[in-house]
Amino acid sequence: MQDIFTNSPVKHVVWDWNGTLFNDAWLCMDVMNELLRRHELPLLTLERYQQIFDFPVIDYYRRLGFDFERYTFEELGTTFIQGYESRRLECDLHDGALVLLAALRDEGITQTVLSAYEHRTLVSLLTHFDIIDYFEEVIGIDDHYAGGKADKGRAWIARAQAAPSDILLIGDTLHDVEVAHVMGVRCVLVAGGNQHRDRLVETGVPLFDSLRELTDTWLATLQE
Repeated sequence: MQDIFTNSPVKHVVWDWNGTLFNDAWLCMDVMNELLRRHELPLLTLERYQQIFDFPVIDYYRRLGFDFERYTFEELGTTFIQGYESRRLECDLHDGALVLLAALRDEGITQTVLSAYEHRTLVSLLTHFDIIDYFEEVIGIDDHYAGGKADKGRAWIARAQAAPSDILLIGDTLHDVEVAHVMGVRCVLVAGGNQHRDRLVETGVPLFDSLRELTDTWLATLQE
């Protein structure tokens, strides 16, 4: 997989946040189970969560069995996000995140965060973990319903200083592959986030089993 980084050098990295840099899939499952319990619906295991989570998130709620005739998606989503936000600081960065962020910066590779997470909260978390200065730009969305980020990615690439062929998007979901395609950039995926490895491997996109594996692989190329 080292060819990903050596055949055509990366000059800019676009990072996904939730599930990629931020290790929060377990919390998403835990908070959703509280909501499912209130509605007397079957609870999730982490594996089932990773098998059915998707964008737009409203489709994921449908798969879970919520009755939108009784409760709107906005009501359910608000309840979920309130539970998530009250506990988000229980999560940490994935192993390898700080090492890779620093190594890329030291190599002169610029970085951006592109997320389907609400912008102000995203900025506050990057500040909390003292990593906001690694990024040239932080791009979130305007609400907490996680509809997707393709439009934000399209707008960013239109004003980006780097050529699309020099940009690598790193994510943990099928949606990240879709966004990379819209942007015309390369993509690698990292398992262990919000979607199961079995789903990610079907994309044909280079796949790492963890952020630590990606970090170790890329550092090896930087040291050659």
